[in-house]
Amino acid sequence: MEKLDRTLDRAPAGAPLDPASAGPAPGDATSALRWTDAPPGVAVVACVRDEEAYLGEAVASVLAQDYAGPLRLVLAVGPSHDATAQVAAALAAADPRVLVVDNPTGSRSIGLNLATAQAGDGDQVLLRVDGHTVLPADYVTRAVAALEHTGAVGVGGLMHPVGTTTVQRAAARAMSHPAGIGAASFHVGGEAGPSETVYLGAFRRSAVEAVGGYDPSLVRAEDWELCLRLRRAGGLLWFDPALQVTYRPRRTLRAVAKQFWRTGMWRREVIRRDPSTASARYLAPPALVLGLAASVLLVAGGALAGLPVVVLLGGVLPAAYVAGVLAACAHAAGRRPRLGVREAVVLPAVVVTMHLAWGAGFVRGLTERAMADHRA
Repeated sequence: MEKLDRTLDRAPAGAPLDPASAGPAPGDATSALRWTDAPPGVAVVACVRDEEAYLGEAVASVLAQDYAGPLRLVLAVGPSHDATAQVAAALAAADPRVLVVDNPTGSRSIGLNLATAQAGDGDQVLLRVDGHTVLPADYVTRAVAALEHTGAVGVGGLMHPVGTTTVQRAAARAMSHPAGIGAASFHVGGEAGPSETVYLGAFRRSAVEAVGGYDPSLVRAEDWELCLRLRRAGGLLWFDPALQVTYRPRRTLRAVAKQFWRTGMWRREVIRRDPSTASARYLAPPALVLGLAASVLLVAGGALAGLPVVVLLGGVLPAAYVAGVLAACAHAAGRRPRLGVREAVVLPAVVVTMHLAWGAGFVRGLTERAMADHRA
């Protein structure tokens, strides 16, 4: 573990790992959470579908890791509308560390479980990526070191969204600002420490298998739900801001709306199954959608009845929301590096799309089509 110890020594100031404050997972012996021999084998797992544009870059970043131990990449490939399967097959043919498994459902949960099942007997760590991510060269080394030094069952860091088109760059800024999709530490940063969930995550394989892996009945929010079961089983999850993963947002407003619509639908399903998982962060978007709908009815009713006071009352929430979005977007666009003019103009539309699509999906709830559609 000498190489891993040196990696921790390189951690930037302000983001240290603090094993003393973490301690062992409740109910577990510390010795059961340590690797005392060579660095453990790592199985990097991903569920991919319709990722032709990004898969090569994502895979190359995994294969370029400086990790001293054994490493393999398992891609669970679902039905695609592009050449994802052919790209994955070519990548596997070019490097024996890449293994491709068929995921006919396209479901992320099922695909990740299939990929986990293909991990070798010596792979003690499961490290999740996806087709939209790019890892820095020391990511695996740092993640394994964090597991070792904190005794956690899962560790994760920051999603670092980076775009190349106007909408992508605006979406990237929205996703890293509290006004976009909330103030979760893996979006906006924070101090290293215990966390209720981790972004993507590096996990002790034994802990994941002990709780049954990813829930195959969930198409979205499967990672959050796995983290919930790990915590309820007594495991510690750890956030380390030194772990950063580049993420490529959706390229168009339509794609952003589709992504957040589905996420909202599935978040409602998670809360329906377990109401204790509800929080202000998850309930704010549907409350906004319902409030705006009520405002429209008030304005329309007041106008028909010739009651200007009612019309004014109905316009309070929409006006306040628009003003809040514009103020938040001005703050977000002004952060360094500053957004360009085009991105700054598009940013409010991206933020509103995220809020309303997520909230509307939550209000609508799962449809038969959504339950049958396992698009990743």
